[in-house]
Amino acid sequence: MGRSLLAGIDAGTTSIKALLLTPDGTEVALGRAPTRWEATQFGAETSAEHVRDAALAALADALRQCPEDRIAAVGVASMAESGVLTDDSDTPLGPVIAWHDHRDEAELADLIATIGGDRFCATTGLPLWTLWSLTKYRWLTTHLPQVRETTRRYHVAEWIVRSLGGERASELSLASRTGWLDLHRATAWPESLEWSGAPRFVLADLVSAGTPLGRAATTGDLAALNGAVLTVAGHDHQVAAVALGCHRPGAEFDSCGTAEALCRTAQPGLAQDVVLQLTRRGVTVGWHAAPNRWCLLGATQGGLLLGKVMSALGVEPGVLAQLDRAAATAPDRPGAVTLGPTASDITIDAQATPGEVWRAATRAVTRQATELAAALSAASGPRSSLSVAGGWTHSAALMTAKSAGAEHLRLADTPEAGCRGAAIFAGLAAGAYASLDEAPTV
Repeated sequence: MGRSLLAGIDAGTTSIKALLLTPDGTEVALGRAPTRWEATQFGAETSAEHVRDAALAALADALRQCPEDRIAAVGVASMAESGVLTDDSDTPLGPVIAWHDHRDEAELADLIATIGGDRFCATTGLPLWTLWSLTKYRWLTTHLPQVRETTRRYHVAEWIVRSLGGERASELSLASRTGWLDLHRATAWPESLEWSGAPRFVLADLVSAGTPLGRAATTGDLAALNGAVLTVAGHDHQVAAVALGCHRPGAEFDSCGTAEALCRTAQPGLAQDVVLQLTRRGVTVGWHAAPNRWCLLGATQGGLLLGKVMSALGVEPGVLAQLDRAAATAPDRPGAVTLGPTASDITIDAQATPGEVWRAATRAVTRQATELAAALSAASGPRSSLSVAGGWTHSAALMTAKSAGAEHLRLADTPEAGCRGAAIFAGLAAGAYASLDEAPTV
């Protein structure tokens, strides 16, 4: 007899992955499919149909690896700001715009002029960027008349759940990235809805991650999924943090990728002036995927900067260990690398050795992360733990620098934390765990 497994889907910018997990935390199979985008003048877009088909393909890929097993529950995490606009019959009405696409610059300027920049930031917990759903929605209604007939909107994770047969709902950590949510009241903000021209029901019933949203109705390659409990797991950063056990207040997840993201779990209820100060620093404040928690999310260009330094040194990624060894025995020369405000502003001392440069670079990007973490602590209280994961954790020099400046640091070696966290929320929805404290973490 086959096993009863949990499935976690992480719909990301590069690919959509599906992980199958036993309830005790053993990873069984991983499937994936590419997220295909079409380039635009300002970024990229894709279609709702492609997102759906890629998610189903990733699931089918994983299921083929364990044909005797069945799926008890499915949780879906995704990128946060991109969405699918549909009519009442769930027919898509426009493209899915990438979160990094900046076609909505004029809309952002009008939002600031109409609502007020500080008021928007303090109410929503979002900085004044062209990332959020409401400005892209207004752009779409201006440039694509058919979008004005929208009666439903789904985040990518919500759309995948709906495509599997799930119920309509808006998950709080994803809704926090729209600009339509009043952070402090956890309800739709009428003023931003009115400004964007969105109907009041563009945010469906607001639910926490792990809320059961019906059961899958699938056949064919996905027959093993039929009848599985469905849930939206939420924003991929917070979902990955849950996989690492960073769901308690004070816990911090440091995702060391191209952009180094710090995800701090906090108690709800920071004052509006504190929220405003955080957004001015580029920190977003929103509802966490973990129930009854907020998430403070900030980022540096740490990984991108390290990649630029490696390229300037003429070092290929495959020989990173050699560069790390050189840094371990090199003297401290902080001036060997000077970092500017962007990844393009790097100055390397031509007289410094590669080991000195790499030692200085790993310490410089660690200082940036440490300063950001200090700002999070000033707003929400001291950090209680630090879990680090991501590609750059393979650099011994970087981990040495991080260990020197942080207490309670734990290296979590898991390649797909977002998928694993989504599977944990699936287990929560199906009753495999009474709470996140009972779920297996890495």
